[in-house]
Amino acid sequence: MQTTFALLRQEIVQENPLVGDFLEKWPALRMESQVCAEFHRITNVNLRNQLFSELDRHTLRLIALYRQKAARTGKVSEALREILRICDLQEVQDVHMKRNAALRALPLYLLREEDPQFFKSWSAEEVDRPDITNTPVAIVSVVTEGTPSQVDLSPARTAILVEGDFVIRNIPRMADSFALLFGLMYVLHLDYPKKLINTFTFIQKVLMGLDDGKPLKPCLLNLKNDLLLRE
Repeated sequence: MQTTFALLRQEIVQENPLVGDFLEKWPALRMESQVCAEFHRITNVNLRNQLFSELDRHTLRLIALYRQKAARTGKVSEALREILRICDLQEVQDVHMKRNAALRALPLYLLREEDPQFFKSWSAEEVDRPDITNTPVAIVSVVTEGTPSQVDLSPARTAILVEGDFVIRNIPRMADSFALLFGLMYVLHLDYPKKLINTFTFIQKVLMGLDDGKPLKPCLLNLKNDLLLRE
């Protein structure tokens, strides 16, 4: 089995197949456990444990930084205020809610990164699925009550979309989708979304500790230092 995984990995790196074509050969990668197992085989890092332990360590500071920027003027500050407002209105303020808020606001905080195609919402009451035209990568939040909004921090469930294919469905939380999507990017040798490069580089190098030998961009280095100085 280990040899089979190695050969499949070699095919991904050398031939760069379409995700849908590759998943026909390796359908097990539609399972959360298999993504985590293959990520560990490649990196020797536990995907969920590493990401969430580091995220939890920095969440309070991240949200404090978001609030500082949200107090300013401009579209980014306005968008951050909306995320924080929705977070503050949630009845349950547990670790999962804080993770969701920290990750949802991270792209905005980092050099105004935001991709309207990356975060999608879908009402379970709708017959038609959300528009996924020209959407290479997305996290889809499914809500069961009310009208979907641009910011859903407590969806009923989430799903991962890659190249127009719902690769993994029924993921309980947004933070879990982030973790699994990051794992899939490593396993399938996918490029980070162009509009979210800083976000996923921060996850890779700062939260996951997976250094590629390249220096951090100033915005990422500043955020890393700001977090470390206040531990």
